[in-house]
Amino acid sequence: MTEDLPLVPREVLFGNPERTSPRLHPDGERLAWIAPDEGVLNVWVGGLDLADARPLTRDRDRGIRTLAWAHDGRHLLYLQDEGGDENWRLHAVDVEEGADTDLTPFEGVQARLVAMDKRHPDHVLVGLNLDDEQLHDVYRLHLPTGELEKVLDNPGFVDFVADEQLRVRAGIASTPEGGVTILVRDTEGDDWRILLEAGPADGLTTGPIAIARSGTALLAISSVDANTGRLVRFDLAGGDAEVLAEDRTYDVADVRLHPDTREVQWVSFLRDRLEHEAVDPVAGADLAVLADAEHGDVAILDGDHADARWVVAYTRDDGPVRFHLYDRERRELTFLFEDRPQLGRYPRARTEPFRLTARDGLELHGYLTTPPDQDPPRGLPTVLVVHGGPWARDTWGYDSEVQWLANRGYLVLQVNFRGSTGYGKDFLNAGDRQWAGAMHDDLLDTVDWAVARGVTDPERVAIYGGSYGGYAALVGATFTPDRFACAVDLVGPSNLITLIESVPPYWEPMIAMFHRRVGDPARDAELLWERSPLSRAGEVSIPLLIAQGANDPRVKQAESEQIVAALRDQGIDHEYLLFEDEGHGFAKPENRMRFYAAVEPFLARHLGGRQGA
Repeated sequence: MTEDLPLVPREVLFGNPERTSPRLHPDGERLAWIAPDEGVLNVWVGGLDLADARPLTRDRDRGIRTLAWAHDGRHLLYLQDEGGDENWRLHAVDVEEGADTDLTPFEGVQARLVAMDKRHPDHVLVGLNLDDEQLHDVYRLHLPTGELEKVLDNPGFVDFVADEQLRVRAGIASTPEGGVTILVRDTEGDDWRILLEAGPADGLTTGPIAIARSGTALLAISSVDANTGRLVRFDLAGGDAEVLAEDRTYDVADVRLHPDTREVQWVSFLRDRLEHEAVDPVAGADLAVLADAEHGDVAILDGDHADARWVVAYTRDDGPVRFHLYDRERRELTFLFEDRPQLGRYPRARTEPFRLTARDGLELHGYLTTPPDQDPPRGLPTVLVVHGGPWARDTWGYDSEVQWLANRGYLVLQVNFRGSTGYGKDFLNAGDRQWAGAMHDDLLDTVDWAVARGVTDPERVAIYGGSYGGYAALVGATFTPDRFACAVDLVGPSNLITLIESVPPYWEPMIAMFHRRVGDPARDAELLWERSPLSRAGEVSIPLLIAQGANDPRVKQAESEQIVAALRDQGIDHEYLLFEDEGHGFAKPENRMRFYAAVEPFLARHLGGRQGA
């Protein structure tokens, strides 16, 4: 390891971005974005050249992380919770007068933004679990007055789709077996009818997207009668289905619709990298221009009402996200800003996709990141970073944690183990009831692959992650401590029985999915306890660092407290960090700094990497 390699300060990696999340005013002439004001992320507005920039909000606590223009062009909308409890409230900021209004001022209630449409600029649809904490009813919100009118008593849906008239026309409901049903109706007040029934195998790869402008068809992702999630158009009257796009290995990841016609402009697949396949030739020509203009994966974040200007983001593996304004008529790209420009002063690592074959023959996809001064890598200390979910996946692109670890001298391994999304339902379903089973074997097989290639020192491997990744780190420390030198767990569950029994109430409609894919405490208590790190707390023989948010609604504080208590009772050395004002992860930069400032010397002691400030 070259000691002369500059250490990237943690503040540069994990502090607030300089600017991020640009959003284009409906008239295409102004921007809003998120940036610090007195050290806390707030909403700003300014011209397209960022001139006359001013903060609109005055948050002095957790910061604002979501942002959207209302179609009236006068209000900016954002969601905010308290202390990480995920009881989101919807706020509207009046751009002209500066007033910040809490539109859903209800204690212990979670707001969800359901739909907006430029044809109804004064209204938005909002989901609120006000009457039943398990179910979100739908309300029509009048922005000028804040008046809420309930338009749907939720019959059991976990998500909704509205048409261009802001009428809820489709919903998705979980079944008792763990599958899903898509139901539709012709107008408000009509009875719901079943359009598609998807069994448990298709439950996480099937769901509605949008009602066609004609009102007679529904766009959906469906893996029914296929392995991968395909883009399908369903006729609402007869239920006939037309497949519009598919890949036999990867699920459809995203769909871009024309804001006026609601016709498909392109379909996106998240393969080793994000790839777009155009359906509309005009939009396809724009994508070709954008693909040639910059290094990185392209994403369209926003557009004006005329669909004449887009806000474009380029995600790169080795640098900050770069945001541009794209003029479709001129096919001209204008740079706006980078989210973390200070990164350009330091060396960054490159991330490369890899594939390997698991012990049972299943193909696994992942990403390997090498320290900038270690190319080619040989026998390096390694951190296996396990993604959360587990029904999610790692992707190519800039990751502050990955860059931090690589800069400190570690090879970074990320693998999309079975149960990860994006690779079709067979791959996803291969993870059913395999927590601490074949899912963990995939992690071990990835380490073995790196050791066999000579890039990893088998005596210096850490397992690290948050949420499900935190659980995997606890499994590594309790089930296979001989394979790792140390483990870091952030908000990971230690007891699968108590995890499932304490899910947030608004997850209860999906509990059958948890029972199928993880286990049912009423019937599978023995399996769940055997797969719980708490059951093997006495087996910990490697250094273990645990961090937890006190207000976490998903993985309760008790999940960390009970394993910490077991370790303490048995005299097993460990470190425990409790964050009183956080939930499922970190919103406040000072808490991120505290966490990484603890993890960095922990890894350095046990793997031999570098330390910075």
